[in-house]
Amino acid sequence: MAKVKTTFFCQNCGAQYAKWQGQCTSCKEWNTIAEEVIQKPEKSSWKTASSSTSKRVSKPLKINEIDTAQEARLNMQDAEFNRVLGGGMVHGSLTLLGGEPGIGKSTLLLQIALSLPYKTLYVSGEESQKQIKMRAERINPQENNCYILTETKTQNIFKQIEAVEPDLVIIDSIQTLHSDYIESSAGSISQIKECTTELIKFAKETATPVLLIGHITKDGHIAGPKILEHMVDTVLQFEGDRNHVFRILRAHKNRFGSTNELGIYEMQGSGLREVSNPSEILISEKDGELSGNAIAATLEGLRPLMIEVQALVSTAVYGTPQRSATGFNAKRLNMLLAVLEKRAGFRLGAKDVFLNITGGISVDDPAIDLAVVASILSSNEDVALPSDYCFAAEVGLSGEIRPVQRVEQRILEAEKLGFSTIFVSKYNKISLKHTSIKIQLISKIEDLVNILV
Repeated sequence: MAKVKTTFFCQNCGAQYAKWQGQCTSCKEWNTIAEEVIQKPEKSSWKTASSSTSKRVSKPLKINEIDTAQEARLNMQDAEFNRVLGGGMVHGSLTLLGGEPGIGKSTLLLQIALSLPYKTLYVSGEESQKQIKMRAERINPQENNCYILTETKTQNIFKQIEAVEPDLVIIDSIQTLHSDYIESSAGSISQIKECTTELIKFAKETATPVLLIGHITKDGHIAGPKILEHMVDTVLQFEGDRNHVFRILRAHKNRFGSTNELGIYEMQGSGLREVSNPSEILISEKDGELSGNAIAATLEGLRPLMIEVQALVSTAVYGTPQRSATGFNAKRLNMLLAVLEKRAGFRLGAKDVFLNITGGISVDDPAIDLAVVASILSSNEDVALPSDYCFAAEVGLSGEIRPVQRVEQRILEAEKLGFSTIFVSKYNKISLKHTSIKIQLISKIEDLVNILV
C-alpha cells in the first residue's frame, strides 16, 4: 500500500494546490479549496489484473491502414433521442446527461431503458428499487428486459455487470458513485474523476455504451470538475421549465454527430411523449388575428421549425425607451430597429419595443430577422398580418434582404403546414416546381413595408 497522500482541490473548478489558500486563483471563488485524500493502489482497472483484455498492447498503424467501416449504432427506440445523438448510441461511448433537479432526467432514461428490446442495467444511487418499480409501472408495466441495481460502489457495480452482461448501462448519477481506490467522499473532485475513468475503461474495452446522469450547479453547469465534460464523448442538456410540460434535449458536445439538433418532449402522467411536430407547440392557437405576430421558418440542425415571433411596440412612459427580447439576441434587435428607422422611415426611437419567441426556446438563426421586422411593423401600425404568411430571410445593415441556407427545405415545411405565402430573399436560388405555396421574392426592406403596411 502506497503512502497516504493528500492535496487540495477547488470544489468549484477542480484546480489543484499544494497547500490551502483562501481564494482560488483559477475561478476567483473564496473558501472553495478543500483537502482531499488521493491515495490510490496500483490496481485501478474495472477488471482484475489477471484480465486478458488489460494485457493487450496498442500498436501504431498507418493512417491508410485504419479500418473506417462505420459500426452500427444502438437504436434507442426514441426518435428524438436518436436525432440528438446523431442516429443512435455508438458502441463503447460515454454519454453525460445534465439538467435541473426534477426536470425529468431519470424519467427519460428509465423510459428509454424500459423500451429497449435488449438487456439494460439501470444503476441508481439515489432511489430504492421499489421507488424505481413504482415509476416503471406508470411508464411501461409490461417490460421485463431491464435490470435495476441500487449501488454506489463501483467495484460492486462492475461485479454485477460481469454477471448480467448488459448491452447498455445507465448510471443515476455519477455524483453518487465512489471507488475503493480513492478515500475521499462521494461527489468530490477526485471521486468523480476516478469513477468516470473506470467507466470509460469499461466502455472502451467491452464496446458497451454507458449513459450517465450528472447533477448541475446553481449556475447551470455540470457539477464536478470541468474535465468530466472533456472525458465523456457526448454531453446532453435536458432543459425546460418545471411549470410547463415541454422539455428540450440539446447536445452541447457530440463526438459522433452534430450539436445543432434538438429533441422536444411533453411531460405527461405516463412519462415523456415525443413531439414529432414541434410547430404544434411553437405556434399558438388564436380565435382571431392579432397584431404583432409573425411566423418564421427556421432550422435546428436538420429539422425545420415554424416558430411564432411576437412583438409589442408602445409609447415610452419613461425618458429612456425599453428594449427587451426573450429567446432572441437583444443586440440584434437593436440593429434591426436601427435599420427600420434609417431605411424604412419608422420613428421608433421614442417607443418601447418588446420581443418574444414563443415556446420557451432560444433562436440564433439569422433567417428569423424578416419575421422579427414584420412583427414589429405589425405592432407599430396595429395591423394584423394574415395568419397564413411566413418569413425566412436575413436583414442586412443597408436594408437588403439577404438569402439564407436550405431555403427549399423551409419552403416545403411551410407548405406542409398549410401556409399560403412565404417571404424569402430575391437572391435565393430556388429550383422548386409545382408548389402550392406562393413564394414572395423581395430584395429590400422597403418592399416588405409596401406589401404589409
